[in-house]
Amino acid sequence: MLHERHPCFVFRFMNGRFPLFCFETRFWGITLGDLSPEDSHVIITAMEDQHRKFMKAALKEAQKAYEKKECPIGCVIVKDGKVFVRAHNLKLTKSNALMHAEVIAIDKACKKLGDWRLNDMDMYVTLEPCTMCSGAIVQSRIRKVYFGAYEPKSGAVCSCNDIFNVEHGHNHHVEFEGGVMEEECSELMLQFFKEMRERNKLK
Repeated sequence: MLHERHPCFVFRFMNGRFPLFCFETRFWGITLGDLSPEDSHVIITAMEDQHRKFMKAALKEAQKAYEKKECPIGCVIVKDGKVFVRAHNLKLTKSNALMHAEVIAIDKACKKLGDWRLNDMDMYVTLEPCTMCSGAIVQSRIRKVYFGAYEPKSGAVCSCNDIFNVEHGHNHHVEFEGGVMEEECSELMLQFFKEMRERNKLK
């Protein structure tokens, strides 16, 4: 009996073509044996596939930053299983220290929603958020943060600090998961800083 240890989407197909229904389960330890035996075509797509999908969208934003010679960090905020807003670093472009991808995305989401509370939304960002962005995430009530690469020098989620920890005095707990497409996210950052060092040598 196959056990899926992560939340998953379950799709039931008729004649292998059209989905009859789709639901998300938030339980752990779902087994194929729990499903109705008359459904001959049952496909279980692990939530990791969804995470990769949204992180790829964040990586596309990071690539936009890279092409502008900005630190290549991209971010998307997801609502109801769909990308709600997208953003990437614009600190150099806007000459504004606040223009981190996460802060821009939160600002866009609040304006689009018409509310500062984003408590039913999740964030996907290519690099572990810094102290400023982690604070903004707490203040905006983001439900969960998925990040790609860990930031050992300034990551404020778990590497250098733990801003999401409610013991610091705030009353909103942000869940987080790191290492989503970590290799791909790290590779873009490493390439950016390698090129930056090479440009600096030519000066």
